[in-house]
Amino acid sequence: MTQNSSYRDLEAGYDVPALPSAALHEIQTPALLIDLDAFDRNLEKMRAFVERSGIRLRAHAKTHKSADIARLQIEKGGACGICCQKVSEAEAMVRGGIKDILIANEVRDATKLKRLARLATQARIIVCVDDPAAIADLSAAAIEASAIIEVLVEIDCGAGRCGILPGEPARDLAVSVAAAPGLRFSGIQAYHGAAQHIAIEAKRRDAIASARALTRQTLDLIKAAGLTCDIIGGAGTGTYPIEAASGVWNELQCGSYIFMDADYRRVLGPVANDGYEHALFVLTSVMSIAPGRAVTDAGLKAFAVDSGLPTVHGVDGVTCEGLSDEHCQLDDPDGQLAINDRLLMIPGHCDPTCNLHDWYIGVRSETVEVIWPVTARGKLF
Repeated sequence: MTQNSSYRDLEAGYDVPALPSAALHEIQTPALLIDLDAFDRNLEKMRAFVERSGIRLRAHAKTHKSADIARLQIEKGGACGICCQKVSEAEAMVRGGIKDILIANEVRDATKLKRLARLATQARIIVCVDDPAAIADLSAAAIEASAIIEVLVEIDCGAGRCGILPGEPARDLAVSVAAAPGLRFSGIQAYHGAAQHIAIEAKRRDAIASARALTRQTLDLIKAAGLTCDIIGGAGTGTYPIEAASGVWNELQCGSYIFMDADYRRVLGPVANDGYEHALFVLTSVMSIAPGRAVTDAGLKAFAVDSGLPTVHGVDGVTCEGLSDEHCQLDDPDGQLAINDRLLMIPGHCDPTCNLHDWYIGVRSETVEVIWPVTARGKLF
C-alpha cells in the first residue's frame, strides 16, 4: 500500500479482504485481485509503445478509479496525465495527488460547473464541449472561480454518442471557445468508442480510417482559423496502434490495457495488441457442489456482466453458466472442484467491475504485497 493511502481500515482488519503479507489462500472472498507481475508488464509495455511512437498517453482512470494506479501510470508507465469521466471522479484523483486531468465528457449542470472551476484552481483541468450553448456557462464558472479551464471540442467521429458534427460546426465551436474569457482552447476530442469492440479487425480499421478523415478535416479547418490544437485525443485499448500510426492523433486515452478483461480478449484474440496480459481477477471460493456443477460466492455484486459473463482462469473445462446476486453457477462436468477451492475469474468488463469493490488486493508470488483503495468508487456525479 502506498504512503498516501489510509491504514485505518487495514489496522482494524475487518473491512478489507486481506492484510499485507497474507497468503493467497487467506484472502477473504470475493476479492478484487491484481496480479502485480502481469500489471507491471502491462505498464511497461504501454510505456515502451508510447516512447517508440513519439505520442502521448493520457491513461483513462475510469478503468480502475484508483489514485495509486494513476500515479504509477504517470510515474512509471509513460502517461502525461489521466482521463476521468465525471467531476467527482476528478475531484477524488486530485485529492489523491493527480494534477493533470482531462474530463473526457461534457459537463452542463450548474453545480458541477462550479465544482469543475474550483478544481481548475488546484490542477490542470481539461473538459470537453460539443454545444455552443455550453460555452457561456462554462466561461462564467471559470471567471467566478478565477480559474482557467482548458477545453477540447469533441466531435462525433463515428460512435454516435457525444460530439458536435465534424468540420465547420466543430471549427466554429473552437473559435467560440477561444474567444471566451476564462477558457483556453486546447484541441479536439475524437474518440470512437464503438470501434474498440468491433470483433473483425478489418472493420475496426475501417472505422478508425473514417474517424481519421473526419478528424483531419476538422483539424485543418481549425488551423486555418488561426488556432492551435495542442491535444488531438482519442483511441482506446482496442484501436490505439491504429491512431498512433495515423499522423493525426497525438494523445492516446487507453484504459483497459492495464488490466484486460474477457471481452477484450474475445475481440482482440489471444495476444492483444502488444501482448497485454490479464492482470485483474475476482478471487472467489466454491461454496456448494453437486454432480457436474459448483457454486461460488461471487455473483452480480462482484462482477459486471454487460459485456458477458466472467471466465474461469487456469482451470480447463470449468465455465461460468450464470450469475445471481451472490452466486456464480459453474459447469464442472469432470468434478474438478471441491468446497473452499479458490478460483480466479476474469471479469467480462473490467471498468464497472472495479466500481463494485472497495479494495484492490495486489498479489505477487501468491502473497499480498499491496492494498489499494478504489479511490473513486461510486463517484458518478
